[in-house]
Amino acid sequence: MSPDGTRMPVVFLTGAAGGIGVALVERLRAERMRVYATDRLLAAVPCGAADFHMAPLDVTDEAAVGAAVADCVVQFGRIDHAVHLAGEAGAGPIEAVSRAEWQRLLDVNLTSAFLLAKAVGAALRESQGSLTLMSSTNGLHGGSAVSGPAYAVAKAGIVNLVRYLAKEWAPGRVRVNAVAPGPVDTAMTARLSGAERERIAAAVPLGRFGEPREVVAAIAYLLAARWVTGTVLNVSGGGVLD
Repeated sequence: MSPDGTRMPVVFLTGAAGGIGVALVERLRAERMRVYATDRLLAAVPCGAADFHMAPLDVTDEAAVGAAVADCVVQFGRIDHAVHLAGEAGAGPIEAVSRAEWQRLLDVNLTSAFLLAKAVGAALRESQGSLTLMSSTNGLHGGSAVSGPAYAVAKAGIVNLVRYLAKEWAPGRVRVNAVAPGPVDTAMTARLSGAERERIAAAVPLGRFGEPREVVAAIAYLLAARWVTGTVLNVSGGGVLD
């Protein structure tokens, strides 16, 4: 490693202000990676650290995503990994979902991944790096009214986007994978009532919600696993059995 840290891997991260995002930033920095952290809830303020940069980002804004990726390259000189955590759950039943809400949730959860892939592909080919997306067990088992139809459909779309990109980008030695968590103890599930949380936890064979650090461990594995691509890693306490 060079004295100024310029050979430390660079991770471009969306959704950095969420529960999983905060835990991932902590782990990446502990593992001596430089992090360009984005989230619509973040402010663009100096962090006073050469290995860390924060910036606000609306992941549904194509121009903004492209500008953030370009700024990351300016700040750190490269991008080795992109991790896309930004997303938002909805609710059902389908009759209660307006077309505008359907489109908004598809944009936040699926189109945003498409926009990031387009923006970051060249940098990842240069570094022979990786893209890790966020799916969900809702995208594997069909979902429910708890997260709504648009969220379930978007997260299923992530699965095939991963498979498509894994094949298209393999000649450039770029790996593309996803994690598919079950219910995790974050703000996304904190909106549920106590009775709903108890019912959902009881349906998980391991009997509890996951913790952000447990999803982070799966992401860290995918960043390091240089012979793994096109994989959707099920992290659900047995809620989905592959």
